[in-house]
Amino acid sequence: MSDLEPLAPADGVDLYLDARRDELTSETLKGQKYRLRTFVAWCEEHDHTNLNDLGGRDLYAFRVWRREGGYDGTEIAPVTLRGNLSTLRAFLRFCGSVDAVPSELFEQVPLPTVSAGEDVSDSTLEVGRADAILDYLERYEWASRRHVTLLLLWHTGCRAGALRALDVDDCDLEGSEPAVHFVHRPSTGTPLKNKEKSERWNGISPHVADVLRDYIDGPREDVLDKHGRAPLVTTSSGRPVTSTLRDTLYCVTRPCWRGEACPHDRDLDECDATYYASASSCPSSRSPHDVRSGRVTAYRLDDVPRPIVSDRLNASEEILDKHYDRRNERQKAEQRRHYLAGDR
Repeated sequence: MSDLEPLAPADGVDLYLDARRDELTSETLKGQKYRLRTFVAWCEEHDHTNLNDLGGRDLYAFRVWRREGGYDGTEIAPVTLRGNLSTLRAFLRFCGSVDAVPSELFEQVPLPTVSAGEDVSDSTLEVGRADAILDYLERYEWASRRHVTLLLLWHTGCRAGALRALDVDDCDLEGSEPAVHFVHRPSTGTPLKNKEKSERWNGISPHVADVLRDYIDGPREDVLDKHGRAPLVTTSSGRPVTSTLRDTLYCVTRPCWRGEACPHDRDLDECDATYYASASSCPSSRSPHDVRSGRVTAYRLDDVPRPIVSDRLNASEEILDKHYDRRNERQKAEQRRHYLAGDR
């Protein structure tokens, strides 16, 4: 006789997400919710109404279904599939702990092998492009929300979630050493990626401080969020969601947005990416992650020591090297040549 207790897939996902709410950031939780949505859709499509009935063959069938475009009709890359299945393993491990599936079932989720480097994006915002966009914003949109968003992401290398979490009171803009303070505040809606370990002061230049002062005294919406805090970056509704910051980056990194010729030979009268809602479809558009990788690359090209970059961006040196440093091999060789020039 089975000791398992019946549990519907959708109900199981709700239980899992609720159980992990205190240990995962809202963005990570949102990603897991999306990936598990595909599993629930597969269960519904194949009449699996009770998690108790799942076996290893079913999990393999899900892998094939998802790999070949199940859920949205688009085949997915091995690294994306691995992410989907890794989340499913975590979910099934939880289900085993609440007697919904055999405790060892999660081990039967087949993970695809991903070759070295295949799980790393090579997209970035190069220094020249970042400078050109910031020059344009300084000339035509001084101290606007868009200007402040890119300027802080580029100058500090912070994550979008960390930028979103900043309050006006987190900014020390007076004196000769201005800085911003990143603080983990999960109880009021602004957790940081690595929780308390992400807390830090980041120095900013007097120029950046000037822009922030003019933004606060000028176009910034003078509103509080639902917790009564005064966000630094605001919309008319209060603190922006992370996707708003992401959409801002997609918008301003399109060459056509600032009147540049399209590098992709598109007819701008017919290009969907010229519309704000579709800006991410432009091959030249860049995300906050790309800004962060561009900042890391710029620091490394300037020979800023790795521990300093690690502390400023709140990421281990290993993660910085793997996911953010976009120097090519020739650039690295030239930097080594500089240090070894005196060798005989």
